[in-house]
Amino acid sequence: MGFIFFACIILVIMERLLFGQAGVPHSARGRSTMAGIERAAELGLGCMEMEFVRGVKMGRETALQVAELAIKRKIVLTAHAPYYINLNTKDFTKLKASQERIFQTARIASLCGAISIVFHAGFYMEESPTRVYGEVKKNLQQVVSRLRSEGNHVWIRPEVTGKTTQFGTLDEVMQLSQEIEGVMPCIDFAHWHARTGKFNSYDEFFFVLKQVETKLGRQAVDNMHIHISGIKYGTHGELKHLDMADADFNYKDFIRALSDRKAKGIVVCESPNMEEDALLLQQTYRAILQTNSR
Repeated sequence: MGFIFFACIILVIMERLLFGQAGVPHSARGRSTMAGIERAAELGLGCMEMEFVRGVKMGRETALQVAELAIKRKIVLTAHAPYYINLNTKDFTKLKASQERIFQTARIASLCGAISIVFHAGFYMEESPTRVYGEVKKNLQQVVSRLRSEGNHVWIRPEVTGKTTQFGTLDEVMQLSQEIEGVMPCIDFAHWHARTGKFNSYDEFFFVLKQVETKLGRQAVDNMHIHISGIKYGTHGELKHLDMADADFNYKDFIRALSDRKAKGIVVCESPNMEEDALLLQQTYRAILQTNSR
């Protein structure tokens, strides 16, 4: 596991940013993770997020084969944990099941050579954000401590969520990252735009990246895990993901802000047309780099 993990870290720092899609590309020859890795490499993308959102259904042997192929094809992997997680539930059985889903994701992700796992931490359940934060922190700390005791060093990344009923503001995920070793944020800029109705301009994108550096240090900007897509939203935030062409998300200024802050890490596209928008974002980024190098 250690060698695989180290190899993927090397891949992450090969470029300033790597771009990829969430799940197996639509244009892949099959629906397996292996087929997804092959297609992502053929397209010239740099990363892929394995979607375990309906449950972790991969065994050890397959995971090791995935790791070998990902290294061979130079595709950096991450994983999205199941949706059925709530670290703020009062139901002990549901809490333990939620923690177990994070454990399962992290264990298989590690065998796959993934560098991080992403999850939605929970819901406010009409309680005060301060009290909910304390519960989520306590229950997440238990998860991280157990994983580290097992020698699992995959980054654990609570995601910035898109609905106002969900735990996961930008400040909340950054505070968890400050207070729990081994935790870093997954910043979903589309979710944050949908949740706030703002954060869709160059200055606002730049401000978020500056906040990350101020609160978590330069190493956090050098090791980012970003989600992005077009998005439809209403009064209470996210409604559904859209293709970039069908949404108001200002992806060009978003990419320019990432470039100007010299951000590194991975950008995972969650648009319905996934690989098409991932390539669009990558092309935009490379065009900006080329212009800036003249």
